[in-house]
Amino acid sequence: MLRSISQRFNVAVENYLPNAFIFAIVLTFVTLIFGMTAGGQSFFQMIEHWYGGFWNFLAFTTQMLLILITGYALTQAPLVKKWMTKLAKIPKTQTSALTITILVAAVAGYLSWGLGFVLGTLFAMEVARNVQTADYRILIAAAYTGTVAILPASITVTAPLLVNTPGHSLEEQIGLIPLTETIFSPVLLIVALVSVIVTLWAYRKMAPKKEDVRPFTEFQNKEIAATAEINPEPPSKKTFASILENSKALSYILVAMGLTWIIMYFSNNGFNLELNIINFIFLMIGLALHGSPKSYINAITKGMPSAAGIALQFPFYAGIMGMMVGAGLITLISQWFVSISNEFTFPLFSLISAGIVNIFVPSAGGQWQIQGPIMVQAVQEMGIPISVAINTVTIGDLLTNLLQPFFVLPALGLAGLSLRDIWGYCLVSMFLLFIVAALGVTFIPLIFG
Repeated sequence: MLRSISQRFNVAVENYLPNAFIFAIVLTFVTLIFGMTAGGQSFFQMIEHWYGGFWNFLAFTTQMLLILITGYALTQAPLVKKWMTKLAKIPKTQTSALTITILVAAVAGYLSWGLGFVLGTLFAMEVARNVQTADYRILIAAAYTGTVAILPASITVTAPLLVNTPGHSLEEQIGLIPLTETIFSPVLLIVALVSVIVTLWAYRKMAPKKEDVRPFTEFQNKEIAATAEINPEPPSKKTFASILENSKALSYILVAMGLTWIIMYFSNNGFNLELNIINFIFLMIGLALHGSPKSYINAITKGMPSAAGIALQFPFYAGIMGMMVGAGLITLISQWFVSISNEFTFPLFSLISAGIVNIFVPSAGGQWQIQGPIMVQAVQEMGIPISVAINTVTIGDLLTNLLQPFFVLPALGLAGLSLRDIWGYCLVSMFLLFIVAALGVTFIPLIFG
């Protein structure tokens, strides 16, 4: 049944879904109209909001570019590549290939959502090279879904870390919320675990039949720059410049400086894996494993083409966010859901509202800063624990990442696929994981108190 549904989704997507950039353009128009009608803004005001937000993702865009490129370079280091190749040779069938891909992506995603998206995709590609009976498209989709499924319990999930950080924007109203009430709470842990199990089951059921499989070899002829092997250049005449470029000593001195800072960072901040320190760790480990600066430069260069979608599309999503904030649309959506909620239904409606907002504002940090205060005020008035608002907004924000292509762009760039190649599988997964999440946020608190 799931195979049939996913195939119908895939056919519909292939026929009607354009490039992911067109999705961003259409969403821009929808937000513009929504702001003029529901938000009461004029056309010129909305254009002003649009441009006002257009460059707000510059720092985040750079962080995402770095996490993609440095993550790629890390996986291309000889030691890591050897490990990935060895592990990727374990599965022999499409079913076992899907299973190991989802599990590897989930483990990586638990440690860091950025690592999950990058390592999961690259591992799926390595598996696809070895298992020619497996469909390449569903392996990439499985890696992405496996990461999304585990993220409610990831130690790098945004909102729980924000509200546990001294000086956060809502500290005066709610204080610091310990991770035992969020990331390590029964709600997020159980929802994440069950979501991974459901993902494993769903992808086994959605796997294409033998005659419908499109293996990795069918996509090798496409220009997948990021999958190219890093072939060593022929030896050249030794010069002072070439000696510096190939000097391992330079890299290791730099890595020693970086390691010093990493130790200082964790000593001062605890185990707080935010994007900047993750990128810094990726950079230092990559340099150490590649040895020479030249080898690392080559790896970074190979990964650059895969980042094109991020560089182009993220500013447009920032513009959409600018319109949503400027026209007060996030407040309207959130307040409407709060107005129809009671103590029992609030978790579900909070989950749904966060999922809807995420389609327009696919930045967890930005979304929490805007939607969080409304949800916190609501739970305080209802006498519901603050953690309920944090956890439901967190899960809802993550769920629609399977619909919104914002975070799948790195995976598509690395894999050389388009959104239409995997979106059908992601949509089916989203509906299944929504059921898990809806039941979880509603009934787990009743069981565990």
